[in-house]
Amino acid sequence: MKIFLIITVALTCFSGLLAQQKETDSKTISSLKMESEYSSDIEEVSDLLSFEGIDYMKLKFSGEQLKGKSYKLTVKEIWDGKIVSDTIVMDSRSIGVKQFETLSDTVFKMKVISKHTDDNQLKMTFKFPRFSITKNYEATDSENYSLRNLVEESNLEISYNKSFYLLAYILPYEREDGLLSWCDVGTAGAEIEKWGKQFGIKHYLLFEMKFE
Repeated sequence: MKIFLIITVALTCFSGLLAQQKETDSKTISSLKMESEYSSDIEEVSDLLSFEGIDYMKLKFSGEQLKGKSYKLTVKEIWDGKIVSDTIVMDSRSIGVKQFETLSDTVFKMKVISKHTDDNQLKMTFKFPRFSITKNYEATDSENYSLRNLVEESNLEISYNKSFYLLAYILPYEREDGLLSWCDVGTAGAEIEKWGKQFGIKHYLLFEMKFE
């Protein structure tokens, strides 16, 4: 019965998120807008992604001020409530190709594909316009990691010229009744860097985005 309840909570949380995103979510602050889609509209593809434990997310940023700006994505690795590293995933100004250093349009799209591997790594591919980057991060042996859209779940502000929390790759929170919940964490809002201590989460990745 306990296993059934855990699955029920997980599916309820996921279904709610998916239902929202099928309606094409958006978040707008200071004329910067973000839309997101999760998984796939094709049922068979969505089933395969779920079966293989693959998270697949599409993000679309739009705004008149995006044109001419660079973009940077960074990640903090948090273990036992402490930030052990803060590194750059992508900085468009360091690409080395002048035409790719800044955006030439008012729309910027990216995709994130991720999964927990058999050798306890979090393998993540970030697909940007014209190129992609794959990163691997140390992880626990748990297969319960989930990629979350923090802007949507925690109703966070996004804007130009300063970093904002974008995504988190998290383990679930185990409630006192033994149920596992990702939503309790993803919707917790502020003080995201303290989730490890607040929810007793062993490990998670926290991604920040910046357009400037």
